[in-house]
Amino acid sequence: MDNDQPNLSGFLEIRGLSIRPPVMLAPMAGLTHSALRRLVAGFGGTGLMFTEMLSARSLPQEKADSSPYLLRSEDEAPLAYQILASTPEETERGAEIVEALGADGVDINMGCTAPAIKRRGAGCALLQDQERACSLVAAARSSTALPVTVKIRLLRPVEAQHQDVGAWLYSFCSRLQDAGADMITIHARFVGEPFSRPPKWRLLAGLRGRLSIPYVVNGGIDSVDQARAALDQSQADGIMIGRAAPQKPWLLSQIASQLYGLSTNAPEEIDPDLLRRTYLSFADDLTARFPPDRQLGRLKEFTHYFARNYLFGHTLAYGVQRARSVEQALEFAREFFSQSGHELCGIKK
Repeated sequence: MDNDQPNLSGFLEIRGLSIRPPVMLAPMAGLTHSALRRLVAGFGGTGLMFTEMLSARSLPQEKADSSPYLLRSEDEAPLAYQILASTPEETERGAEIVEALGADGVDINMGCTAPAIKRRGAGCALLQDQERACSLVAAARSSTALPVTVKIRLLRPVEAQHQDVGAWLYSFCSRLQDAGADMITIHARFVGEPFSRPPKWRLLAGLRGRLSIPYVVNGGIDSVDQARAALDQSQADGIMIGRAAPQKPWLLSQIASQLYGLSTNAPEEIDPDLLRRTYLSFADDLTARFPPDRQLGRLKEFTHYFARNYLFGHTLAYGVQRARSVEQALEFAREFFSQSGHELCGIKK
């Protein structure tokens, strides 16, 4: 492969796991649960999916047949389970549990910026403790034969105690690789940087040809054009779609079709009827399979993003947010969809 070009072969393989195409659905707390994964999978074009963040401390108490965090279906494959841990012992136990649950890979969260997570020494706190970060990867590697992946963010020079972000990134990724990581996903924003700030995809380009494992670019990819730009600027081996997925569940299929030439169920036209059917399909799956007390919150979270497809989507988001039951939320949503004159926001291609 040409070291100066991104991977557009449409194929990645890590420790025997085929990722085709290298277009991935990001792990997102409260969002990347079974209902969203199934919705995205229905459009096709997703090479690898991730669960939402799973606390290694809580995993032993979760029941696979009822936990909203562990529910999955056969069409959600391949599926990597992301674990949140702060010690090698937690990581080892978490990796063993998710392997027993049928995971296709183990992902270690090193990017969550929530203050409570950072205080316990997990998530982005690991970016400033490379020794401990690598010990978690090594623990996972020693406890499972599954692919071990890591998701990180960028550190500002003052936090990284290094003059150059690119040098820090290469050093850290090299150490993660040596500890046993099979792939690294990089959210190309600094820790604490708001989503409104443009991602720094170009900072990743220095990794090209220097690592022996693939790296994936994440952050700010909300259209096929942005996916192409992210790959060109980062020179990454693959892309990961985050918050754009609940807004446009068909986006990964469009990327797979237009960038990688794969046959998918990507819609030819985004119109109000497609939006209505997509939203109600998600709600039907949610209400059919999730515990009653875990439905409304997830519907509200999904609606927060999905409503952005409409010029006046705040009306839909606000109405569902105020609902006190799933039935009330869906009644409002159906009324919203039935009204004529709802203009769609410009859908980027």
